[in-house]
Amino acid sequence: MTLSLSEGSDAELAALALGGRQDAFRALLVRHRDAVFRLVRASTGDEHEALDITQETFVAAFSALARYDGARPFAVWLRQIALNKCRDWARRRAVRSLFRLARPIEADDDFESDDPRPDREAEARSELRAVKRAIADLPQSLREVTILRAVEELSQAETAHILGISEKAVETRLYRARAQLKAGLSGTIER
Repeated sequence: MTLSLSEGSDAELAALALGGRQDAFRALLVRHRDAVFRLVRASTGDEHEALDITQETFVAAFSALARYDGARPFAVWLRQIALNKCRDWARRRAVRSLFRLARPIEADDDFESDDPRPDREAEARSELRAVKRAIADLPQSLREVTILRAVEELSQAETAHILGISEKAVETRLYRARAQLKAGLSGTIER
């Protein structure tokens, strides 16, 4: 009986990919790319960067596939790689921001221009930007927990496993993140 790639487990697909089956690589990519992209986009706040980082994640994962333990969930392993790529991106971004400080202030006036919209839509977009900005401004440890629990809707146990921390640490970080978000957004978003 031949294994249908769409029915195969991640561990089976990984084994086939290690054996040289390109279609198994493709099947793993198709199966997990949307979740990885959502995680990366939420972590970086930049859709264009998220595409590049998602691609880097899969390149790194497929390069390290021989080290994947088939007894562990592939999605968790892949998310760990994605978060590491996001951390690398954040470090590079911090270095690049030092160089941007040397630019004249006038050069930083390239804001997104919104076409005139109804007041309600503009307000909703403004609130969404404020929330995204507030999440992006959280310390990395709090931002990652927030994204995995609130955006990706992973369980506390899955989040703990991906981040390599205890479930209690997840709970504590999520509590702190919510408190910081509430404090940071209290003056920005009013109902």
